[in-house]
Amino acid sequence: MAHPEPDNLPDRDVENVDNGRPWLRCYRCWSQNLEAQVHYDAILKINPLTGEPIERVDEVEKKLAQAFHLKKALIFKSSQLDEATALKRLGQMAARYLAHILEDGMTLSVCIGRATYEVVHAIGTASEVHVNVVQAMGSVPFAVQFMDSGALARELAQKLGGKVLYLPSPLMANNPEEAVVLRKQKLIARSLATTRTSDILLVGIGNLDPVTSRYVKADMIPAEKLQALAEDGAVGDIGGQFITSKGTLHSTSYNQCMIGLTLEEMNQIPNTVAVAMGESKVKAILGSLRTGVIDVLCTDLNSAREVLKLYDSSAT
Repeated sequence: MAHPEPDNLPDRDVENVDNGRPWLRCYRCWSQNLEAQVHYDAILKINPLTGEPIERVDEVEKKLAQAFHLKKALIFKSSQLDEATALKRLGQMAARYLAHILEDGMTLSVCIGRATYEVVHAIGTASEVHVNVVQAMGSVPFAVQFMDSGALARELAQKLGGKVLYLPSPLMANNPEEAVVLRKQKLIARSLATTRTSDILLVGIGNLDPVTSRYVKADMIPAEKLQALAEDGAVGDIGGQFITSKGTLHSTSYNQCMIGLTLEEMNQIPNTVAVAMGESKVKAILGSLRTGVIDVLCTDLNSAREVLKLYDSSAT
């Protein structure tokens, strides 16, 4: 692309240009995304909500995409950020990507999680598209704000100008037999069927730390049983399905108790966007990538490097 000199800028810009200083020219803009060319040097990603840059690392993105056959990997630097701020930046990055790929008439399904909560809140109101939103996992009626999947789905549908389809079910049944009965109920079956045919699935990745686990906080799985899962080879969950480090479904009966998509059903959705970061989730992220479910991964640089390091060490 040719880089115009300041003298070639429109008249209204020339009077504001100091030729002795670097200049900034915006050349491409769309909903929730802005790319700016900074004085011949590089592309600087700007968060249009805060005006702050969100840096991405192309080399590591390419390595992740190649290693796990992803459509795209999106990475930002978080080393100087506290955890809460980093999660918000992660949500903003994923929100801008979704705004870029969403088209009118699409269906977007969303799974609960701390990171997906940030994505939903970062998405701006869209006027040019109308996207329907489906609640892809059952609800937790208390304890954890970001696990209110019905509220998240409703908020997202309002922003995207579409309809919302709720999944009127608890997140987890008491046993696999009860889960079978629940899935057969008319409204639940309808929502699950719609989720299976979604254009995009937004999903988080959870670890098995009892201190931070959403399942322990919501009083669904006791801390000692979660610890037992880890000792039995589980590394985390994606969309409520517990997996091993090899990317296979763990044998725990908890997987049969979840009211949501199975791992196989997630694999059938054409564009699954996973959002996760943090040292404690590296093993879970690697296991989730190995499932083949993920098409696009949004994470931070430190997590990406650790995932690749763990992947390389396990291959030798």
